[in-house]
Amino acid sequence: MRTSEHVLGRLGVEPETETVYRALLARPYATPATLADHTGMTGREVERALGRLAELALVRPSAEHSGRLYAVSPRLGMDILLARQQAELAAQQQRVEESRAAAARLVSEFAVPQQSAADHGVLRLAGADRISDHLAEMGAAAEEELQVFAGGPPGTLPELPPLRPLYEKLLARGMRVRTVCLDSARHDPAAVAHAEWLASAGAEVRTAAVLPTRMVVVDRRSALVCASAEDTAQTAVSVRVHGVVTALSTLFDAVWAAAERLGPPPSRRAADGFTRQHLAALQLLAEGHTDATVARRLGVSARTARRIATDAMAGMKARSRFQAGVLAAQLGYLPASSA
Repeated sequence: MRTSEHVLGRLGVEPETETVYRALLARPYATPATLADHTGMTGREVERALGRLAELALVRPSAEHSGRLYAVSPRLGMDILLARQQAELAAQQQRVEESRAAAARLVSEFAVPQQSAADHGVLRLAGADRISDHLAEMGAAAEEELQVFAGGPPGTLPELPPLRPLYEKLLARGMRVRTVCLDSARHDPAAVAHAEWLASAGAEVRTAAVLPTRMVVVDRRSALVCASAEDTAQTAVSVRVHGVVTALSTLFDAVWAAAERLGPPPSRRAADGFTRQHLAALQLLAEGHTDATVARRLGVSARTARRIATDAMAGMKARSRFQAGVLAAQLGYLPASSA
């Protein structure tokens, strides 16, 4: 009958094979038919098990009984199995060492062109895949806090590669995560859903009319900053220079302090009806930026940016966009340096 006790599994012996081995030890020189009757296995299963036992050197042709098989003693059998396993482990260890050496050569080969820049604390990354890999490395080393200037609503602005996997890992480790999105994200269902998920997972989320750049700061020790305003998903700069990272983190704190908590869209307006987006648009117009730049900085479409600018001009009773910005500065809505 089949045995429920399977003690040779760790040595690479299958349950059916062990059952036949035990049966042959109990009935030396038994025929396959006899073994099948004793174990309750089919003839084919017994033949397959005997073949495996021969492969493991646990049975051999008998020198005394022609055409019969002899099962080696359990003591000798264990020595054979242990020696076989040790040889397999040694071979596997050799393969691991060879793989480790190959991986080291590959890393060295592709790291050499970047080494000098990385040694100085600044590394330029090109391509969404490399940026994603670098973000994962930053997240793995994170210990305390993540600060993020996020992109605009999906479909309106290129963004850094998706940060959700990074958020999930850091929040699960109990780290503080703070994210500032654009006000325009409040009107995009996908962006709102993502922000609500962040808040429910324990992150802190606020919005601002404009963001100075797209960036991620980890533990106030390292930062990843988008290098191109036109294509934020394809180029970024990794910074580990203490003074620069401190400045970026301080910038984040300043924007965070002035940003609105996530919730219903801000309805607060000045007495003259200007919203934060209007004032941000006036600031950008006073600085001489184009419609495309205003749209990109506000995280809205070009059409929406033109509407915001037109509303701001009407509120200022200005004849041109530049004049609207100048008047806003003269009336105290913007810093005097914007005029």
